[in-house]
Amino acid sequence: MIDCDVHQNFTSIKEFFPYLSEYYQDLITRAGYAGLTFPSYPWFHPEGFMRRDAVPPDGGPPGSNYEMMRQQLLDGYNIDYAILTGEEILTVSAMPSPHVAAALCSAYNDWLIQNWLSRDRRLKGSLAVPVQDPERAAAEIRRVGGHPDIVQVLLPSGARVGYGHPQYHPVFEAACELGLVVGIHVGADGCGTMGAPTATGWPTYYMEYHTMLCAGHMSHVTSLICHGVFEKFPKLRVALIEGSVCWLPGLLWRMDNNYKALRMEVPWLKKLPSEYAREHLRLTTQPLEQPPSRKHLRDMIEIIGTDMLMFATDYPHWDFDNPAYMPVKDERIMDGNAREWYRLPARVPNPVPTQV
Repeated sequence: MIDCDVHQNFTSIKEFFPYLSEYYQDLITRAGYAGLTFPSYPWFHPEGFMRRDAVPPDGGPPGSNYEMMRQQLLDGYNIDYAILTGEEILTVSAMPSPHVAAALCSAYNDWLIQNWLSRDRRLKGSLAVPVQDPERAAAEIRRVGGHPDIVQVLLPSGARVGYGHPQYHPVFEAACELGLVVGIHVGADGCGTMGAPTATGWPTYYMEYHTMLCAGHMSHVTSLICHGVFEKFPKLRVALIEGSVCWLPGLLWRMDNNYKALRMEVPWLKKLPSEYAREHLRLTTQPLEQPPSRKHLRDMIEIIGTDMLMFATDYPHWDFDNPAYMPVKDERIMDGNAREWYRLPARVPNPVPTQV
């Protein structure tokens, strides 16, 4: 089993200080009245965003304690590999200063490699990059993207423009050069300098926001295809993380029909949009829609194609998906697709953590 969305956390931004220059340490300490923090969401979850049983013994935030993650997730479910996707670091791209964002991303990536990836060979990492400065993002990918345990470049779904726009192409070029997946993870929507997260503005309730999380993914998929990104970067692999899955068929049906009528507007496209999607996109299962009938969900998964889905738990978030309750027990979804997409080694029986 491979878990494609595991959130490891940190207790304080000061954990990054050993990897920051004195200038940025001082700037972060002095910023505002309580020091610099990452942009946050304006909505609150009435019961909290995290599993209550995932709070570690030291009282730190869920996901910040390796031993608890190992017991609850890696060993608890016999996970072969877990793709780490961070937590608050996703919102660094919503900071107004690209310089501060770039410094924090570099510090975070070094911290990730030293404090997490070195501890357990089952853990694989996702690089944080300053999306507001694509050239610096590309430089950061080239700086650390060759590490053997880095498998992905992480972009938030919150963005100022669709990721197909040419300004982001340096990121895709660097990712392809290093052979890394580009993961677009739900996050930063409506934070900091990002715009409103929906076409109708700002939701009032967290329930509205959470229901509409797929909107960002829908927009980016449409943008990537229409701008011809997959023609320009034929080796690009994209993972859509934590945005649900059942919206995909309807979007592609509509895009295919529009392409047949409007192809003169996008002459660089040589295939149907649905063909690009099948070749270049994979989606994580969490949060998997739950219709009244499981048959309807199985039918929808069959329409999407079991070759396009990769299992994820979203540990340690409140809407964690237990692998025991997956409605479709398919080896490709639970293991094979992610192993191929992230180019992970063959199965290692009973992996033993390497302690540091």
